[in-house]
Amino acid sequence: MAQKKGPELIDGRKVAAIVKESIRKEVADLIDNHDKSPHLVAVLVGNDPASETYVASKEKQAHQVGMMSSVYRFPDTITEAELLETIDFLNNDDEVDGFIVQLPLPAHINEDKIINAIDPKKDVDGFTPVSVGNMVLGKPGFLSATPAGIMELLKAYHIELEGKHCVVLGRSNIVGRPMSILLSQKNEQANATVTLCHSRTENMEEITRQADVLICAIGKPRFVKASMVKEGAVVIDVGMHRLPDATKERGYRLAGDVDFDQVFKKASYITPVPGGVGPMTIAMLLKNTLSAHKKEFQQ
Repeated sequence: MAQKKGPELIDGRKVAAIVKESIRKEVADLIDNHDKSPHLVAVLVGNDPASETYVASKEKQAHQVGMMSSVYRFPDTITEAELLETIDFLNNDDEVDGFIVQLPLPAHINEDKIINAIDPKKDVDGFTPVSVGNMVLGKPGFLSATPAGIMELLKAYHIELEGKHCVVLGRSNIVGRPMSILLSQKNEQANATVTLCHSRTENMEEITRQADVLICAIGKPRFVKASMVKEGAVVIDVGMHRLPDATKERGYRLAGDVDFDQVFKKASYITPVPGGVGPMTIAMLLKNTLSAHKKEFQQ
């Protein structure tokens, strides 16, 4: 791992802009060759403010790279059967290359049942059992956007993983588990030794202090303190929390899972919140949509 004199911010906006420019050029070439523009659909249930903001950003950035983008909006009173009907429609719509169902869903809807109903060929979130199975086996397929974005960030900053100890905080199916698999895969971008910590882990601080690379996706604001971080570690903060702040015009400020001001002083590289992992998630979703349009992962 490169030796640093001081901490360096990992600029997710900068790396995402490079990824998106590559996508924009490829989409333009498709259109120049009389192909249609890739079409991404988001299914949004309810009016959760964070989900609304996220879906709006996905739609805006899809348009920026020349893609078509649609949003299917439903009230939180929609039944599970009605939502499954919508997924079936999207699965069979030749005009749609890929789609996502924005999580979380209302309590009365079984998220697993909804995800399992998505056609793997259109699973640009990388959440279906087929996508997850391909990832575990190291086969080509759609990767979950946030873990894929983190791997792209580490690559862009030439952070070597081979033989390093990577500690992942959090075991969600969206970030923690796939992250641990990607880091440990046998390829030139990975080959790390991985420890996965979660809410039942004993002596967590002792484990995190061993990490050369610490991936924080535990879902608790400012959970990771400086005492939990080894001097010179690479720290990737996946968290995004709205904390009340009367001094801000919008009434809140954003914070991650890491106590940034403390940890910054010890890290060699660290992602800010916002502007770190978040932009990469959408960039990799757009990359998956382009792959779906090109039918790269269809047998």
